[in-house]
Amino acid sequence: MELVLNEDQELIAKTALDFVAEHSPVSRFRALRDADDRLGYSQALYREMAELGWTGIAFAEEEGGAGMGLAELALVVEALGRKLAPEPFLGGIAMGGTALSLGASPALRSAWLPGVIDGSKVVALAHQEAGARYDLCAVKTRAEAAGDGFRLTGEKTGVLDAVGADAVIVPARTAGQPGDRAGLTLFLVETDRPGVSLERQVRVDHRNAAILRLDGVACGAAAVLGQPGEGADLLEAVIDRATVVLCAEMLGGMSEAFDLTVDYLKTREQFGVPIGSFQALQHRAARVYMEVELARSAVMAAARAVDAAGAGPLDADVRKLVSLAKARCSDAYVLATNEGVQLFGGVGMTDEYDIGFYMKRARAAELTFGDAAFHRDRWAMLGRY
Repeated sequence: MELVLNEDQELIAKTALDFVAEHSPVSRFRALRDADDRLGYSQALYREMAELGWTGIAFAEEEGGAGMGLAELALVVEALGRKLAPEPFLGGIAMGGTALSLGASPALRSAWLPGVIDGSKVVALAHQEAGARYDLCAVKTRAEAAGDGFRLTGEKTGVLDAVGADAVIVPARTAGQPGDRAGLTLFLVETDRPGVSLERQVRVDHRNAAILRLDGVACGAAAVLGQPGEGADLLEAVIDRATVVLCAEMLGGMSEAFDLTVDYLKTREQFGVPIGSFQALQHRAARVYMEVELARSAVMAAARAVDAAGAGPLDADVRKLVSLAKARCSDAYVLATNEGVQLFGGVGMTDEYDIGFYMKRARAAELTFGDAAFHRDRWAMLGRY
């Protein structure tokens, strides 16, 4: 496995970095936060990104995508992470779009996936419930048989990019008890259906998220993704892929946080010299640099392994690489932002400087899809340690 970019990938990375720097600086993210924007992102800018082909990078050509893979999507998302661009690539593309691509019937896929790819629709994935921690099968939401369909009742929390979404994919239990792997079924639920309510959540990192409540929502059999009762494998396959995309975003964020810190060390003077000339601070910066580059290698390895595996469930070796990437990115992003705030000194604690935004995003991203401890344990279990 080559952990270097080819010529096409270098072009994608440069184009994405240039576009995001021009159209989505951190000041735009700050303005959206200050305005308490309900959506938290720009639909117009998102459609412009779709016109550039970014939203279709990881989807097959026969689905209307570019036929590339996660390795290329990761380059775009890394650029977005550098400037904290809030467009719904994680919830709408990596989660909802991937679930449709991997599990939807031809009719359901043709009805929804083209809109996801061209940016006109957002489909979120509501996989998380209160008290579930990181257990994908700890699902209490029920889907009771009703005529030729189902009625869904339950509550999901932290549903990324659900505010403003056209539909949400909901794992619900058609059999068994919370924690059982068997009995999970995934349903596509339109957000304007009777019995569906979304409550916007205000997160520390200001990412678009909501609580989804379902009160006897009618759902036809045609809205099922995959096989009824066998949704655990599909859900795990989607979350593993989304975890790689999140890691790419985290890589961009930690890289930018490190660059901001180094620039400050070069310009802030104490005792008549730049504080970056102090050896103790150089050692701390060097440690962050090494952790960022190790994280970069782990993300590239995971993305390319997932691409090589193709569609469907991933084997243990690939899942180990996913967990390796998430564990390293969780630790490295927190380290980079903690050190950044400390090396900025007192001003690093103020809202005037951007480094605080990256610390908040690092803390939230660390806990998304499993923290470093969870993924180290998962890596060990997959390796039969």
